[in-house]
Order: sequence, then C-alpha cells, then structure tokens
Amino acid sequence: MSHDGVGPRAALRSVALLTAGILAVPALAGCGSEGDPAGEPLAGADIGRADRATIADGGTLRWAVDTVPATLNTFQADADSTTSRIAQAVLPSLYRTDGKGRTVRNPDYLESAEVVDTEPKQVVLYKLNQQAVWSDGREIGAADFAAQWRALSGKDTAYWTARNAGYDRIQKIERGRNNLEVKVTFDRPYADWKSLFTPLYPKEVMGTPDSFNDGARKKLKVTAGPFTVKKIDTEEDEVTLVRDARWWGDPAKLSTIVLRSVPRAKRISALSAGTLDLAEIDATAAGRVSAAAPARGESTESGATPLMGPGADRSAADALRSWAVANGSDEDAADEEVAARAKLRKKAEKYARQQKALAGFEVRKSLEPAYTQLALNGADGPLADERVRRAVARALDRGAIAESVLKPLGLPAEPVGSHLALAGQAAYADGSGALGEQDAKEARALLADAGWVRGGPVKEEKKDAEKAAGSENDEGSGGDEDAGSDSEGGDDGTYIVGQDDGEGDGDNGDKGSNGSNSDNSDNGDNSDNKAPRDSGTGAKQLNQGSAPGAYAPRGTAAPARADNAPVAKNGKALTLRFVLPSGPGSDTLAAVAGRISAMLERIGIRTDVSKVDDDSYFKDHIASGEYDLALYSWPATAFPATDARPVYSKPVPAADGSLNVEQNWTRVGTDQVDQLFDQAIATLDDAERAALIRKADSRIWAAAGSIPLFQRPELTAARENLANAGAFGLRTPVFEDMGFLRKSARGPSGSPGATGSGPSAGD
Repeated sequence: MSHDGVGPRAALRSVALLTAGILAVPALAGCGSEGDPAGEPLAGADIGRADRATIADGGTLRWAVDTVPATLNTFQADADSTTSRIAQAVLPSLYRTDGKGRTVRNPDYLESAEVVDTEPKQVVLYKLNQQAVWSDGREIGAADFAAQWRALSGKDTAYWTARNAGYDRIQKIERGRNNLEVKVTFDRPYADWKSLFTPLYPKEVMGTPDSFNDGARKKLKVTAGPFTVKKIDTEEDEVTLVRDARWWGDPAKLSTIVLRSVPRAKRISALSAGTLDLAEIDATAAGRVSAAAPARGESTESGATPLMGPGADRSAADALRSWAVANGSDEDAADEEVAARAKLRKKAEKYARQQKALAGFEVRKSLEPAYTQLALNGADGPLADERVRRAVARALDRGAIAESVLKPLGLPAEPVGSHLALAGQAAYADGSGALGEQDAKEARALLADAGWVRGGPVKEEKKDAEKAAGSENDEGSGGDEDAGSDSEGGDDGTYIVGQDDGEGDGDNGDKGSNGSNSDNSDNGDNSDNKAPRDSGTGAKQLNQGSAPGAYAPRGTAAPARADNAPVAKNGKALTLRFVLPSGPGSDTLAAVAGRISAMLERIGIRTDVSKVDDDSYFKDHIASGEYDLALYSWPATAFPATDARPVYSKPVPAADGSLNVEQNWTRVGTDQVDQLFDQAIATLDDAERAALIRKADSRIWAAAGSIPLFQRPELTAARENLANAGAFGLRTPVFEDMGFLRKSARGPSGSPGATGSGPSAGD
C-alpha cells in the first residue's frame, strides 16, 4: 500500500453492522462483454514491444528505482518495490501475470501444476522443468519448497517473517515419484495455492532462522533466473545485476542491469545527463519528455507545450517592464534586474540543453496495477454512522475525478468499479451499484436521516481555537468558518447581496471548500489583490459602507447557494478532517482532494484539509486512525481472497483491549464480508470463487468505508531504442527479453518499427 507507489505483493499488502436481509445487493454491472463482467484492461502494456531477433546482444540498462533495498528477502517487513523487482530477475517465479493481470504458468520453472486430490485433503502436484537449477548447479526440488514452507508457516517465531498467508494451511511437502515432482498437501482447502512459492528462495536462505533473517539482506549467494546479483553499492546507491551463466531459458539480451536510486525530482536531470535509460516519472516530467521531440507526433496533453521552461510564462508586458527597470535611472534596481535576467538566462540555457538531450527518449504510459481510493474512517465521529459515509460516497462524481487525473495524460478515464480487482482480472466486476450513483439529493436525504440538517443553529467556536486550526491547515482546506465570518477591514459581518465566496457550481475547490475568500491579504506577494501582470489597478472586495448596495444581517445565506449551506447537528457543523501527504508527487492527490472538498460542500459538508509529512502520513495518521478522510493507494492482486482479506476484514478487540484492525485502516467491516472471504479462500472452482469475491465487493461498497476512484497512471521515460521495457501495466516484466534494438530494426525516428509501442488493451 502506498500513497505514491506500490509495494511488492510478498510484503504485507502494503495495505456499523449491516443486518442480513436489510441490504439488497443489486446485480453487478459488468464493464465487459456479456457473460464476462471482468472485461478488458483499461490500458495495456506500453513497452516498445519487439521480437527477440531484432534486439542486439549485450548492453547495460540503467533503470531508476526509488531506493537501494534494505533487504533482498521479499518476505521480510522492510522489503520494498526494488526488492520485488530484483527477485523477479534472479529467483524462480512459478507463475507470472499476463496483460490482464491473471496468473499464467512460467514454463521456465514449471512443466505443470495441478490439484490432483481434494479428499480427504487438497493435494497439489508440481512437475518442475528438468533443466531448472540453482546457480551453484543444484537441482531445484522439494527440499527448497519444504524449507520455504517451514520458514513462512508461522509456527517458528524465530523467523522474522512479514506474512504467512497460505503457507499456514500446508500440512506437509514431500518428493513425488522423482526429483522433478513436488507434492504439497494442505491441511485446509486453499484456492490461492498458485500464490505460493513465488518467488522461491533456495534452502540455503530459508533453511534456518539465522540465514532467513540475515543471510539474504545484502547478498544472494544462490539464484536461479536470467540474472544474478553481482553487487549492492550503498555508496553509489545502485544494485548491479549480470547475466546468470547457468540460466537455461532464453538467454538474457542485456549483459547488465543497473538499478540506480534516483529521487523522482532529479530524474529529468539524470535522463538528460545520460545516466539513465529508463525511469518512472510524473506528469510534469512526462510533459518535458514529450515536448522535447514534438515531431514524433506524441500527445502533449500531459502539460507540455512548445513554450516551456524558465521565463516561458512571461508576457510581453513583463519583458518590457524588465527591460525598462534594467535600463532605468535607479541604479540599484537596475543592477538587481540585470542580475535576475542573467540568472534567468542561465536557467533557460540549461533547460534548452536538457530538452535537446531528452529528444532521444519517449514517454511510455499505461495504468499501474494499483488504484487510488478515498478512505473514510468509520471508527468514531460522524463517519461512524453508515448513513453519513454513504452520503459522502453519493456526493462524489467519481467519473469527473478520474477524468481530471487521467484524461490530461491521454489515458482511459474510467473510475475503478471494484475494491478487489481491476478491469481485465478474473474477479473484476463493477460493484458500485450496491452503493448507487452520484446523487446530491439522495446524499442530503441520508444526512438528514442521520440528524444533519441545513439551516440549523451552529455554535461559534472560540476565536483562539479557530486561529490555531487555521495556522495548521492548508489554505485550500475547508473549515467551520462560513463566508460570513469575521473578515478583514472592520467588516461588521453583514452580507452584501450578490457577493459570494466563489463562482459557478463549486468545481473550484480551493475557494468553495474554504468558505471564505477574504484572506488574500495574508498571502504575502498577493496582499495587494492584483491580477497577474496587472498595473496595480486591482481592487479589494468592498466592505460594508465602502460602496452602495443592499445589506442583510450577518448570517443571511446567499439565495443562489442555499443548497450549499452547511449541515449541522446539536449546534455543530459537519466538518471532516481530510489528511494528505505533502511530499514529492503529492500534487495530484491535493488536486483530487480539492475536487472532493468542493463536491462535499455542495451537500453541506465542510472539509478541514491538513497536509502532513510523508514520513508520518501512515504511521501517525492513517494507521493510528487520526483522520476522517484520506487518499492512498492499494496494489491490485491476482489473489484477492488471500491478499484483500486483512484490508477489509471486520476489526476485532485484541486481548489488551485495543482494536485489531490488521490493515483495515478505515475500521469498517462486516461479518458478511468476512464470511464471503472465508468461503472464497476454500472454493477451488474458479468461477464460483470469482462470484464470491464479487459478492464480497458489493458488500464492501455498501458499507462505504472506502471509495475506489481511479487506476493510477504509469508514466515511464524510455530510450527510443529500448525494447520490451517501460510501462508494464498489469503484466510481469520479462527481464530476459529486454534490450536495445539493432540499428536495422529501428523505425525512421529510431523507435521500434513495425512492432509498435503504444498501449493496447489486453497486451
């Protein structure tokens, strides 16, 4: 789980009771063809696909990652996405995911795997590829499976494991008729058995607690993949992978892969400096890459225009004013302006050099196997009432939110319809009908039923409390303050008819959610209320007595905005704490929060937005329950019955009196959902299990503890001649197929020719 990234599956999915019979769950609305509600992925992989024959042998791929991992063991708590990426390249993966996010057997390791018995116990028989060996020459076999089971079963607490899901259901592991067969007997039925033993570690790592806990943190002596780990360099912040000479599958095209830790804010500089070939980037950086070579015909919808860079936004009037000051009679002002112009010129020259270097890259884009959701904390406060949670959900235009994030990037702008799968995956179906479509009238009715009504008396908070709250919160946040609250300039609080705190229907969340438009005077450079680049003639809003007009007593609502009046209960307005991260890459979440705040304001709910440090966001706010609303992402999984259960299971009291929420940080759960997960995990029939998962999703929607919004965009800058790497979407990377095109295989612009590199559904 992440607010700006996705952790590996092998780590912890890093992420009021409805009475039976009262809630009628409607039929699921499918997004795909009749008979298959899973449909197709919204976007396929965009990897510069090319045949192996067109790829040169050799070469080094320099790939940006977020961190040099603290451990190479994906089953430890501090494993991260780089740990997972390394494991995919150097260790056995019995199953991969295809372009639809569904599991497929990896023939390099498995000839077959099937359930051969169900009574009295479930038995799975694995038949291994007879060529599969570890890098020390030893055959991969039952001893490795057994060692991993014992380490991850949870029975020996000396193993510092992050998870044991599935392994705790195994009764025994034994050799089959020969060394290439492994027989796994389960103590209880386990439908997600394909999730096990991927990655598979050698018994040298899993065999003892010491080797598990410490033996694979900084090195892997034995591997079994197209690459092996050569070096982890913490001083240079990079991990070097090289071809494994004992690899029996298709030989790796690349000779070396260097995973280099580069902060996202510095990736454009690294790309333009020639120290990276592949890097995940944000929308702003994608705009720069696209703008560097507009002749390729790439879309510049992500924000790129021909006029970019330092000084690009200066008008002719700005330039003329600058020239006048630089050549004016005020020597001090002239010297300062000349220095500023020289500094701007240097920045523009650097920008131009970078753009020239970026011309050799292209943006490859898809949708990540993860979605962003709005979390509603149902532990206490107003959101403990299911009716209020449902009102919040019914106020949201999820389609508009998805469109605001994805359409500018040229990606399909469809809201996610399931908590438990993404479009194309076997368990996907749009279950949002269990909650209902956006309906502001119905949302207001739900609030009224819960006792939150418009026009009720609101007790004023103490002044010092208001001031303290205002100092901690973001300017774009809403609060208990109304547009008629005390304003600057001696306003006596009367309302000037026609003077609103915003325009239109409130799509501009910065003004609408704040409930006040009179605090520009505290904004430093904007204290003179000038329009951009104006000549100083901008006027402040009129206070009472400064101009003719019709006046009404303080607190009189604007007739045009009567529907937006705050709702109140027992003299207190309904205000929700909206907590957001403030670190790099959080701009999109802030913009989404602004839209959500504006949508909630239309039904009378105010939001109090707080931006906190990334380091404290989850630990001190989400995990501890110090929030009402929050935005963060969950990774998709091919095994929702296993991986999603701790995220949506009903919290239970712990022995010490605390509440055990596992990863259900919304604290909203039901017995029905738990029962459906229990049934699904024990149902071996794929179709029956998918139906149970979809039914569980409908009930999760109905409880309104979390609202899926959109699949996260995946933007990657890649060298034009780099093949089979980029934005992978739901597909598992195939490391041995990555490489640089032969010159004869390049298209007119140096990109793959007839192979094509654009995303397509189902790739």
